[in-house]
Amino acid sequence: MIGGEGSLRTAYEFSLLGMPVVGVPKTIDNDVVGTDLTFGFDTALDIASEAIDRLHTTAESHGRVLLVEVMGRHVGWIALQAGVAGGADVILIPEIPFYIEKAAAKIIQREEQGRHFSIIVVAEGAKPAGGEPVYQESGAIDRPKRLGGIAERVACDIATLTGKESRVVVLGYLQRGGTPTAFDRMLASSYGSAAVRAIADGHLGQLVSWSCNQLSLVPLQQCVNAVKSVPHGHYLIRVARDLAISFAGEED
Repeated sequence: MIGGEGSLRTAYEFSLLGMPVVGVPKTIDNDVVGTDLTFGFDTALDIASEAIDRLHTTAESHGRVLLVEVMGRHVGWIALQAGVAGGADVILIPEIPFYIEKAAAKIIQREEQGRHFSIIVVAEGAKPAGGEPVYQESGAIDRPKRLGGIAERVACDIATLTGKESRVVVLGYLQRGGTPTAFDRMLASSYGSAAVRAIADGHLGQLVSWSCNQLSLVPLQQCVNAVKSVPHGHYLIRVARDLAISFAGEED
């Protein structure tokens, strides 16, 4: 079974019924517990980073605040890593509820330093402190709610609090398509090879995992009861703060 959290949970349920199953983690969100990386993530990260690079030119030449909304559902791996790689000024992720006043203060601080533009990267599941994630309106009663729209709300608040013109770019499905990176191709091939070997050796009900640059097997049961969130002590959060990137959270 090739897929993310939902697909792997289904694979685990089938394994309980006796079906011989091996899971392969594939999702751009990189939120599967039990593996450092899912294939698809590196490609999405590359696309998001390049988009931020390109938006720097427009933001600087027009003196605007540009907000880039990226996917990730309830985890901030894409926003965090693309934001650091692309040189964002503020990164908003679900794991760190944000205070809009702190985000605005960062924009004002840059303005006072003569930097008349800013880039804010927003994960679609980001939420204000004490608030809830923003969902898109759906006309169909039987369809699940879809995240989206938080960047627009943040842009309106930033414009009000700072007086800066703010624009939003939603990358959406652009992150999910296109040509895979070389790393994703190698990772997917490695996962496929390891999965077939696991089946041949009788190691069923397992997830193929990539951890510390090594392939291994992890019981599916350990991978389906939660999502892999960004830990508050993750080294990239420290790196971002060292680079003067704000998360607009309590510690910023």
